[in-house]
Amino acid sequence: MSNLRYKISRLAQIIIAGGVIFSSSIIAQDFPTKPVRIFGQGPGSTADYLSRLIGQKLTEKWGQPVIIDNRAGAGGTVPADIVAKASADGHTLLMGHAGPNVSAVVLYPNLPYDPVKDLVGVSMVASGVTVMMVHPSITAGTVTEFIQYAKKRNDLNFSSAGNGSISHLTGELFKQVTGINMMHIPYKSAGAGLTALLANETQVSFLSPVTASAQLKTGKLKALVVSTIDRFPGTPEVPSSGEAGLVGMDAKLWFGLFTASKTPKAIVQKLNQDVAEILRRPEVKEIFLNQGIQAMSSSPESLDDFVKSEIKRWTPIIKNANIQAN
Repeated sequence: MSNLRYKISRLAQIIIAGGVIFSSSIIAQDFPTKPVRIFGQGPGSTADYLSRLIGQKLTEKWGQPVIIDNRAGAGGTVPADIVAKASADGHTLLMGHAGPNVSAVVLYPNLPYDPVKDLVGVSMVASGVTVMMVHPSITAGTVTEFIQYAKKRNDLNFSSAGNGSISHLTGELFKQVTGINMMHIPYKSAGAGLTALLANETQVSFLSPVTASAQLKTGKLKALVVSTIDRFPGTPEVPSSGEAGLVGMDAKLWFGLFTASKTPKAIVQKLNQDVAEILRRPEVKEIFLNQGIQAMSSSPESLDDFVKSEIKRWTPIIKNANIQAN
């Protein structure tokens, strides 16, 4: 009798589980059922550019509006917290990156969300480099000349998109690798940091090619090196850190879409498939490359694993540089 009860109980569990999976699949087929919001960080930033581009393509694909909602400041943690606490239905997305998904873990002891536990990856969107840009008043023409120049001075500043942003982390890594001294000046967005550099309020910045594309083309700023060992296809004219002999200087720019962690897997998978299809389009790849970045999709699981590896990698660098949130 007990064996029969067990079999009946087990059968009921299977039926219930199957019903949940079937229900989630049906919901995913109809997704989205209302406007979708992508939260990002600040106008003029790469996250903003990518959010608008992907949002436009998803709007066309779904027939539902995709609204871009930028919340600048606090290293991107404000929009990340909104998404982490949003309804777990896939209609609220984060254009994540190194700031809110990686460095925030170290910088903010009382961070109101856990990037690993409260957010789940949808797909990687893009990868790239940061470009070391200097004001034309800097006489150095190469990164080697700049290092020599900087070691003779103590009045150089470098701007970033905020404490813990990839532009900040790359600048601190550059200081550690080269032994030079520069004061960090954080701004609320990449666009604000670029404005400061153009005005010579700061002399150096590590910028995304998207943010600095106009300056790269017009020569208003000088590009000395990219932050990776190899040259990047999006900026083929700029030497790599490997070519410059900067051992240990390897910092990639990346962006990915995330949503609340309790979102049903079927909806996450639907989002993943739709985003990946857009990123595979030749015209989208060309648009990305023309802006100095590469379209890049991934599985949700591999994006989650990547975030964990980035946290492990950057934590000692942040601590060694004594980077503070404010």
